[in-house]
Amino acid sequence: MNRRNRTLLVLLVAVGLASLATYGVFRTIRSIPVREIEVATKFVVVAAENLPLGTRLAKEQLKLVGWPAATPVEGSFASIDAVVDRGVIQPTHTNELLTETKLAPKEAGAGLSPSIPTGMRALSVKVNDVIGVAGFTVPGARVDVVVVVKERDNSMARVVVSNLQVLTAGTRYDIEQAKDGKPMPSNVVTLLVTPDQAERISLAQINGSITLVLRNPLDVTPTETSGIRMAGLMGSPSTAPVERPAPKRSKVPAPAVVVAPPPPPPAPRPIVETIRAGKRTVEDVK
Repeated sequence: MNRRNRTLLVLLVAVGLASLATYGVFRTIRSIPVREIEVATKFVVVAAENLPLGTRLAKEQLKLVGWPAATPVEGSFASIDAVVDRGVIQPTHTNELLTETKLAPKEAGAGLSPSIPTGMRALSVKVNDVIGVAGFTVPGARVDVVVVVKERDNSMARVVVSNLQVLTAGTRYDIEQAKDGKPMPSNVVTLLVTPDQAERISLAQINGSITLVLRNPLDVTPTETSGIRMAGLMGSPSTAPVERPAPKRSKVPAPAVVVAPPPPPPAPRPIVETIRAGKRTVEDVK
């Protein structure tokens, strides 16, 4: 038997042995009986369907499921009757556990009001597809409010309020249309604001037009700008400025020059006139 045939025979034997070993391990594992370990559980209330913000809970929207007793969730409910007729203040998905933090108190009822935190207010603003960032101002989004005040020659735009949470979009508390990040057409957006911010936005709506600017929810840095006016937006004028004449100065009369009087002429010196033989001579007297 040559070298090539020996090598091929060794490979065939190795593959056969490996296959037999693998099959033996498979049969051994398959023959092991399944061991079931019983885990202590307790029943908790979960959502039987998607529950939008403001939903008043009914029995058919809830169900009980088993939950490991060793890892209880604080604020959960063990009875459906304990959550019936309470309002949902956080959107909840199917099979999601219901807790006290997701529901309004029993006496608060349903709707949007119970979802407003203490000290905050809900303010609705009218928008369109452009102002509403093409329908992407969905519940939970964060926005800045820009106001544009129009003047005759010096209009101005500025961010008046920043990092506001969108409570609702549209006239219904329906977030199904915004599933998977899809836009939600709406003409009214409700924002969560402080009383001071509500005053700013209300004044801006009356005296100008507002625009919502979508921002990253992880970006919590306040937006601080000095605004921009039409003159700054358009830059320098296209024509050279007209030179204005310098203001005329009032003429102040020059002070009069006082001229000293000329000195008096010297006094005449005494002279002596002599006439001799018809000849006249004059001599100074020293």
